[in-house]
Amino acid sequence: MGEGQERSAGGVPEGDVYDWFRRGAQLLAEGHPAAAEQLLSRAVEAEPHSRSIRETLARAQFDARLYAQALENFRAVALADPSDDYAQFGWGVSAARLGDFETSAEHLALAVAMRPEADHYRAALRQTRATLAARAGEYGPLLPGAPGYRESLDAQDGAQ
Repeated sequence: MGEGQERSAGGVPEGDVYDWFRRGAQLLAEGHPAAAEQLLSRAVEAEPHSRSIRETLARAQFDARLYAQALENFRAVALADPSDDYAQFGWGVSAARLGDFETSAEHLALAVAMRPEADHYRAALRQTRATLAARAGEYGPLLPGAPGYRESLDAQDGAQ
């Protein structure tokens, strides 16, 4: 059982959905994302159409390094409300953590377009675009020993 979660005899957290949401958000704010994720998952099961609960669950999942689950929840919020800049941002950073930089760039660009003053949105977009550029070879070939360097197949064949 996670920190701060009292359970009834049936294993369901005590209180109603709003109590679960409030306690989950508090656990997240206090730095306990895994415990928050458990409680907020219950809240989303009970109220699957609540964007605020789902977004808070996605934040907890991201902080708990559950990036695929976070992406799905940020995606659900963004699809329900495409003008939700934070959901677009969350979708973008989750996609980046999963290595899908094309999707990341798309959603981070939307977030930046909606809130151009958000420095952390712009920084995440710059980082994603730099990763895409590096992968496309815009900065020249990677030198041996650089992160991400892989020998070409020709070089490997010549070594044998």
